[in-house]
Formats: sequence, C-alpha cells, structure tokens
Amino acid sequence: AKVLLAKFREEQEDLLPKFGFSESETNNLIDKYLAFDARVATVVLSQEEGHEYAKLYHPYEWEKFVQLSPALPLNDILNELVGQIPDMVVVPEERFWQAADQFYSEEAWPLLKAYLLVTLVNQFTPYLSDEIRILGGVYQRALSGLPEAMSQEKSAFYLASRPFNQAIGLYYASEKFSPEAKADVEEKVASMIDVYKNRLQSVQWLNTETRKKAVTKLNTIVPHIGYPEKLPERLKKKVVSSDATLFETALKFRKIEIAYAWSKWHQPVDRSEWHIPAHLVNAYYDPQQNQIVFPAAILQEPFYSLAQSSSANYGGIGAVIAHEISHAFDTNGASFDEFGSLNNWWTDKDYESFKVRTDQIVAQFDGLDSYGAKVNGHLTVSENVADLGGLAAALEAAKRDDDFSATEFFENWAAIWRMKARPEYMKLLAASDPHGPAKLRVNIQVKNFDDFFATFNVKQGDNMW
Repeated sequence: AKVLLAKFREEQEDLLPKFGFSESETNNLIDKYLAFDARVATVVLSQEEGHEYAKLYHPYEWEKFVQLSPALPLNDILNELVGQIPDMVVVPEERFWQAADQFYSEEAWPLLKAYLLVTLVNQFTPYLSDEIRILGGVYQRALSGLPEAMSQEKSAFYLASRPFNQAIGLYYASEKFSPEAKADVEEKVASMIDVYKNRLQSVQWLNTETRKKAVTKLNTIVPHIGYPEKLPERLKKKVVSSDATLFETALKFRKIEIAYAWSKWHQPVDRSEWHIPAHLVNAYYDPQQNQIVFPAAILQEPFYSLAQSSSANYGGIGAVIAHEISHAFDTNGASFDEFGSLNNWWTDKDYESFKVRTDQIVAQFDGLDSYGAKVNGHLTVSENVADLGGLAAALEAAKRDDDFSATEFFENWAAIWRMKARPEYMKLLAASDPHGPAKLRVNIQVKNFDDFFATFNVKQGDNMW
C-alpha cells in the first residue's frame, strides 16, 4: 500500500503542473486530496459490504436525510435538476452520510475543494495531449502491473467507440450472431429453466410454500439473448462537430448521458434497456428487474458454437446461463421477489438452512492463495454459489442428450475461464472482485461433482483430489 501511495503521489506531482499548478500548489493539493480520502476510507463501504445488496436498503424521509448534511444545499440542487424534491430517498452509503460533516462543512471545504480539483484533472487526461494521457495512467499501470501505456491507436479506438457502444454492439451481432444460433440459445435457456424447476421440486430442505414462490420467480425471469431490440434514442444527439476539440466533444457527450440519467426521474422503468453492449464478452442477472442478459459476444466459441458438441456448449454457455439464473436464488438474489422488489419470501427456517449451505461455499474458497493474495470467501460467495448451481444444472441438462460427453462438458468449463494476466492484476482482483480467481472457479468447483472424479479417474493423492 505504501508503494502504491508513493506511486500515486509521483503521478500527481508530474501531472498537476501540466494544468498550471506550481510545485507548492501541487504538493498542497495532493496532501489535502489524500487527507480527504483518508477520512472517506474510515466510513465508506468495504468491497464485501458493497456486495450485500439487501443490507444496503436504508430508506430515509427526505427531510431527515438533508439534516445529515445541513451545509449541503440539497433542496436547491434537486429543485434545479428536476424541479422538485423527493419524499423518500434510499441511502446505501448510510455510514458515510451519517458522518457527512467530515466532508461537507466549512472546516472540510479546503480538503473537498482539493479532492474535486484533483479528481477533475484525472478524469479528463484521456482527452488532452498524449503526454498527459500517459502521465495520467501511471498509478493504474502500477496497480495492474502493466509495464507501459496502451498505444495511442488502441487508446483512440476505445475513446471513440465508448460513446457509441450500443450501436457497435448491434452491428457486431448482425455480423456474428445468426438467427439459428439465437433460436438454439433460447432453447438452451428454456432447458435450463426447466432443469431448475425440477431441481427445486426435489429440494427437501425448502418447505412447500417457499418452493412455490421460487418457481414463480423462475417462471417470470425474462431472458434477453444476443442484442437489444432497439438502440438508445440519445445516440442521435451524439454528433461530432468537425470544429470541436476532443475535449469539447467528450464534455458534450457526458452532458447528454447526465441529462438522460436525470430524465428517468418519476418515469416507468424501461425493462428493454441493456446495461452492456452486444459486443462485450459478459452476461448478467438484474435482481431488480428479474431478467438475464447474454450479449452476442459471449455466444461465441469457446462459450458457444453451433459447430461444438452439445456437451461442450452446456459446459460453456449452458453453465453461464444457469449461473445467471442461479443469481436469482443466491445470497443476494434470494432477497428479491419475482417483481424485483426487496421482499423476504423465505421462512426463517428455510433461510437458515440456505445459509448453512452457503457458509460451506465460503469455507471452501476462503483463504485460498491466488498469486500471493488470499481469496475472500465472503466477498466471492454470491458468485461461487452461482457457479456451483450453474454447473450442476448445466450438467443435468447435458445428461439429457443421448451423445452426452462428460469429458467435453468439463473441458469446456475449463476452457471458458482461461485468461492471461500479470500477478499484480490477479492480486487486485482478489482484493476487489466478487468473482473468484478464474483458475479456482474451475478447479475448486469441479471437485464438488462425482462425475468429474469418475470421468478423469482422479484418485486420492492426485493434485485434483
């Protein structure tokens, strides 16, 4: 931590003078920035706390909330933004706001001002000179172990594509994801949901009423496969003017996104909106909308291909689909009902039985080594539960096929989590990522299945025993 802190200071000492600050002003800004950051660190949610969604629900009457920070003109701010003030507000960072006088007060203003200035400078380094872009990435490169900055060409590509990612994703899907593949994946999703229904019916530690509610939630999950049905309307506003600088264009686009975010005030939720583009290799479950999303980019080899065997596809995208469905019933998803509302639909006895089982998953991963860092079993429990449930459901679905191959199933589960990264980056992930390290997601999870031991003839004394 001391080495990284020194690297941050070194970065800012080189960067801030580029914006006209003298040496004394630069050191003063850095000192105050770090002092403000140290205050925040004492009250901000930890990574582990931030991933316990049900515990983040702290509703406040607006009048009581504004009393937490009397120095902030919150009523004026909201009236300026949306023309009214809310009756209620949900405050996930309750601990922070209960200590708001440390951050928003006359005493704290010099620290806050320095924090805002340094943050502003660092937010816009990609849009200025290439020298400033490279200087502004020193700390992040040290954090992730990268020996050099991204090339200017590659940086420019990401910079230009980011504001239009939904449009690029739709083009990607039209080129890489066929109607036949879409129909086949939709069939696999239906198969996974059917497997889950059967598995729920056989869970003896859940009482009948809880099982019924779980099936109801399962039946209302909405899958989105491949690409969104429409592009965001605000894309039409993102016109690049030939006489505008890159900085001016970036500022214009940022204003468009901020205006869009505030335009949602008191409007119905658009459940067709995607939160990631179709050309991103990822997938997600949204507990507040009870929907699963699989972009076209993850529906490619090795995750999925019409040319692969069914068993390989189940070990790849089948397990991912079931993983996302499992999130509806993991340590976070279990707190939301079929409508996406925070609602405890479990009996106390059922939830206690559930916790006994999830605690076993915590224990299985907690403290494992990952490139010199220790895995946090509590931080990763939600994803590990989803991996276990997903792999079990996909294996059951794969066995329905006459040509089932356990070898191809497990080998593709391993193949989809291959990755290349530096040790520093792996340590960063272990400290902050709710997903377990890729290698452990494979090698620990497969040990929970007798089929794995039988298929690969693993015996006591072997490394994978």
